[in-house]
Amino acid sequence: MSSTEHESSDEDISSSSNNNNGNNGNNFYDIYGPQGKAEVIFKNESTLNLTDVQGLVTWVLADGIMPSWVFIKNKPLIQKVVMLYVPGLDAALYLSQSKTLAGFKECCDKPRALLALSCLSDTMLTIDGLLTCKLKRKRNAVDSMTKSTQPSQKENCSTVTENSSSAELLKDIPFPITYYTLTEKQLEDNNYCYNQPGFLSTVPAPFGSSPYEILALDCEMCYTNEGLELTRVTLVDIKGQVLLDKLVKPSNAIVDYNTRYSGITHEMLSGVTTSLKDIQEEFLKLVYKETILVGHSLENDLLALKISHGLVIDTAVLYKHPQGGSHKTSLRVLAKKFLSREIQQSGFGHDSTEDARAAMELALLKIRNGPDFGSPPSVMRTKLLKVLFEYGKTSTLIDNVSIIKRYASESSHAIPVSSDDEALSKARKEVKNDRIHFVWTQFSELNLHFKKQAKDEAKLNEKLAELISLATCDKKLSDSKRFKSFVTPEIKEILARTDARVNSLYTALPTNTMLIICTGHGDTAIVHRLREMLREQSKNSMSRKMIVKVLEELQAQAEVALCFVGVKH
Repeated sequence: MSSTEHESSDEDISSSSNNNNGNNGNNFYDIYGPQGKAEVIFKNESTLNLTDVQGLVTWVLADGIMPSWVFIKNKPLIQKVVMLYVPGLDAALYLSQSKTLAGFKECCDKPRALLALSCLSDTMLTIDGLLTCKLKRKRNAVDSMTKSTQPSQKENCSTVTENSSSAELLKDIPFPITYYTLTEKQLEDNNYCYNQPGFLSTVPAPFGSSPYEILALDCEMCYTNEGLELTRVTLVDIKGQVLLDKLVKPSNAIVDYNTRYSGITHEMLSGVTTSLKDIQEEFLKLVYKETILVGHSLENDLLALKISHGLVIDTAVLYKHPQGGSHKTSLRVLAKKFLSREIQQSGFGHDSTEDARAAMELALLKIRNGPDFGSPPSVMRTKLLKVLFEYGKTSTLIDNVSIIKRYASESSHAIPVSSDDEALSKARKEVKNDRIHFVWTQFSELNLHFKKQAKDEAKLNEKLAELISLATCDKKLSDSKRFKSFVTPEIKEILARTDARVNSLYTALPTNTMLIICTGHGDTAIVHRLREMLREQSKNSMSRKMIVKVLEELQAQAEVALCFVGVKH
């Protein structure tokens, strides 16, 4: 029992001491008793959001505000919180398969409805909402931070960083660099090309080599009779030093050198023999699969290079436009605002070296100062695990490598896993460690199945046809019965395995451990695939009207998730 708990019960201790004169006042008084237990008492039936769920964790383990939707009786008895994330399980699927998922209710009683983020959002944002905290900050603190990180106009990238090593520049950063790379959905939404005919992909670095961790890229293009083609490629390292800067001869006849923007002239390309294939070979000797590429709207540069690469920090996405949505702020405006530097002002077109250096510096500003640098000053984000550590609580993160890299902190334990069974095994061990106060893990088999199913065109069309049939022919069926009718045997088996894992995890929990199960969202994979089908309407024979109807139902369904909360007794 902590000292604060003793202080909160001074009257009880005082009266007890008066009745035990022979004990010299040194007794330990257990105000809860050997059978004391914590209990969850819900106050209302309101729908929760991700902030409510995270707020429960910080209230129990840190100095958070008491939630309005729940009361925890004998809260000080809870010394450990386990949060289990089960994406893909929405309210409709749970209700239709409640018997198969009986273990959820046995462990945590009835679930609460949780309003998921929009299906249009990146699913990574759901985990972001649970594992990063928003903290208020003062305007003057933000202003001073912004001013202190802006180099003067006279400074360029080389003078700012030439005396620093790569390790020094990336030392003590609040979030790992990979936190800022585009997610799979962001790559898709911003038209990054993958596996296109004629494209090359970056390859893993040779064993034992030391590939560049981060490089900035900028390309210039001109117009040929086949469209935009590559004319210049520039790569700079983290210090702004040029590693590659070459002119490239387009494969087709040039119709417009695009000099106003590209800076490329007829004279510059005269005598150039370097082909696209030549520059691809040089590029792939510097940029490996593990290298993070920085740039501004890099989808255009990679398209011109005809190279696929998955680790990208795009400053056009990194720095949000004030109007939001698909709007993007130009590199010139960002450089002026955050670097106090005028670029693209020569009158002779853009300079790819100048642009690559500016993109690198903008990315480093975010990396050094955190994801909220350059954002409205009302709030800032920090890792939940870091907040808990500040209150003396140690955490363990058990998840896939990408989640570990994004959300683990130096003060937490990080255990990468590649399957639900491995996650369960590691979690069962960690929850028994008395020195661990918060454990996060994820059971992702259901969500991965949905993603795989959405990519299988035959199965998708079969499911879509059945959904359309149910939507038009079986109007009398309730939502739960209608949903139950197309849950496949394979999904039922996955749900049964998930339920068994939940039961196994629960049995391993010490007494008075809080278990929070958050599903986050339903089947968003099929929602994204149906949206693609609508964009490719000419390629499928199904009625657009019916696809829209089914899409609306599936999206509404996927956005109602669940939160289970219980305490082990």
